[in-house]
Amino acid sequence: MRILLTGASGWLGRFLAPALVRAGHAVTGLDIAAGPHTDVLGSVADAALVEQLFAEHRFDGVIHAGALHKPDIVRYPAQAFVDVNVTGALHLLQAAVRHGAGRFVFTSTTSLMITRAIRDEAGDAAVWLDESAGPLAPRNIYGVTKRAAEELCRLWHDLHGLPVICLRTARFFPEDDDTLAVPSGENLKANEFLNRRLTVEDCAAAHIAALDAAPRIGWGVYVVSAPPPFTRADAARLKTDAAGLIGTLFPDAPALYAARGWVLPQSIGRVYDPSAIERDLGFRCQTDFAAVLAALREGRDMPFRHDPGYLPAKEMGR
Repeated sequence: MRILLTGASGWLGRFLAPALVRAGHAVTGLDIAAGPHTDVLGSVADAALVEQLFAEHRFDGVIHAGALHKPDIVRYPAQAFVDVNVTGALHLLQAAVRHGAGRFVFTSTTSLMITRAIRDEAGDAAVWLDESAGPLAPRNIYGVTKRAAEELCRLWHDLHGLPVICLRTARFFPEDDDTLAVPSGENLKANEFLNRRLTVEDCAAAHIAALDAAPRIGWGVYVVSAPPPFTRADAARLKTDAAGLIGTLFPDAPALYAARGWVLPQSIGRVYDPSAIERDLGFRCQTDFAAVLAALREGRDMPFRHDPGYLPAKEMGR
């Protein structure tokens, strides 16, 4: 298929573009920043450019992974988020319908599911988050604009029958967390595979699975995260004794962590549940917390990417 990939120079794009090519697709990469997988420099906020690309290439499908993200809140005004994340999505949806594209995959985020109350983790038990979670009250401009774009996707499916799948992806960024300092680095990322992280490689694979399934599904919103080792029955203990529960499920985890100088989480306040995408699309992340422990056990590199100095391509020249 002829696929338009937005955000081709981004962290996801640099893995997704070659994965699409390996799957047999002809990919046109669009981004505001140059990169090895970007064919066209420009913004999705540019309606004329979007129209030109669709007219020239007659895309069979779109993967819209380009966006301003949460770290960009300190770099760009709120209007830029609306222009790129909302108006840009609208331009792509309109062009997809106008030019007969048969499928549309939107990279959304679990961030839009996190209200201030969930972020503060003030409850007596961990919050179990799946596609039915709500009411949705995103806590920043990033989450608000991603939520608005999801609604545009739903509306364009309802109005025009465009097959659309929105993927609410958990964390897969390589840089250090911009709000949490302890634990940090690889320790924090390893811990997050228990409840809210996936590898960028798994994220790319989920997008290809969604691209394949979109005509069959029609409309769908899916949480994408490494499968947690917990059940809903564990929610109360996760809040009060996460480390003890982890030690019960993985008896050698405390020793493996101690040997690395790492710490297990004492409390986990939220868990992302990706069971729906496994049920409907047959997709399951390959890397989970057990894979992290296996790497520790065998003295191998971590099965995830960590780059504390990572800077998005679009920021390299700023």
